[in-house]
Amino acid sequence: MTVPLHQRLRDAAAALPREPVALSHLADVHGAAAQGTLLVLLAAPCMLPVPGVGTVLGWGLVLMALAMWRGQACSGLPRRVAEFELSAHWARRVLRLLARFYDGAGRLSRRRLSALAAAGAHRGLAIGVALMAVVIILPIPFGNVLPALALMLLGLGLVFNDGVAVLLAAATGAGALVYTATLGLAAWAWGMAPLLQQLRA
Repeated sequence: MTVPLHQRLRDAAAALPREPVALSHLADVHGAAAQGTLLVLLAAPCMLPVPGVGTVLGWGLVLMALAMWRGQACSGLPRRVAEFELSAHWARRVLRLLARFYDGAGRLSRRRLSALAAAGAHRGLAIGVALMAVVIILPIPFGNVLPALALMLLGLGLVFNDGVAVLLAAATGAGALVYTATLGLAAWAWGMAPLLQQLRA
């Protein structure tokens, strides 16, 4: 009997050693890699407050977006991303987060509106992945959560050919862009106000 992915991830979390864990090990636990599972794997750690994760994994997501745009199969992690290490504590949290995600998703996701997740739609989806990756890389307070969630939903849509998940990913990604733009405009306004006052003086 095949062990469900969510249970395999929970078992892997319990069996982790105490030393730092490379992201390649977390990918190996998933089994056969595909674009959908790699998106979920790269996005999930970005939701946690771990310094440096957003920058490294964000660039990994940019490379994935480039592969999707070119129509290339992305069956593994870029070397620098694969060698990136998380402490045992955070690696365990990532695996448990993914286990909960897949457990809940497996009950709700199914093949529907599959044209939105088909290979022909990947060039359009690549633009969304690249945008979310850039937002993740930017040093924005709490700015990683929405784009990471959007990419996890997109990965889920690719895994299950679930167009509804793709639409939810698009809506979440739009929310991430609005949040980022709002913070950017607010920062610009606050920064410009003192400057304008000095110019008027």
